[in-house]
Amino acid sequence: MAYQPRIKINEAIKTREVRVITSDGKNFGVMDSREALKKAQEMEMDLIEISPNSNPPIAKIMDYGKFQYEEKKKQKVAKAKAHVTETKVVQTKINTGEHDLSLKAKNMSKWLKEGNRIKLDLFLRGREKYMDFNFLKERINRVLHLVTEEYKIADGPKKSPKGLSMILEKK
Repeated sequence: MAYQPRIKINEAIKTREVRVITSDGKNFGVMDSREALKKAQEMEMDLIEISPNSNPPIAKIMDYGKFQYEEKKKQKVAKAKAHVTETKVVQTKINTGEHDLSLKAKNMSKWLKEGNRIKLDLFLRGREKYMDFNFLKERINRVLHLVTEEYKIADGPKKSPKGLSMILEKK
């Protein structure tokens, strides 16, 4: 979880002057912080510092419980909108059939459309690991020609412990 600055309320606000607004948007202007606190207490509300870095700091007169509720609601909406990029892994072999390759390419296209990264592994066994590099790249390209979605190669074909790997991203 990200670091959240501690919100100052009421007597915890130590600055001399604050710009005061109410929860319904009414602006009281710049006031002495003690005077602003008295005004908040008269309204049976709290004085909450919402923007400590501005000059002078901005404080809002509202119920602290309601303020916390609104902040949690904003964070929940932001979390729902955030998209986490996943890396999907697709494995093929040298002698994988055309139909299987087309199914793998169809899945790759779907995942690229969703914004995921794809790690394409050409799985090599035994002596296959020592075959000509250009031949192995051509085997990977058989799958790439079938992918319908626009993509870019983030990390080109490289030797890996399993064989040959490359990473694709959405363009």
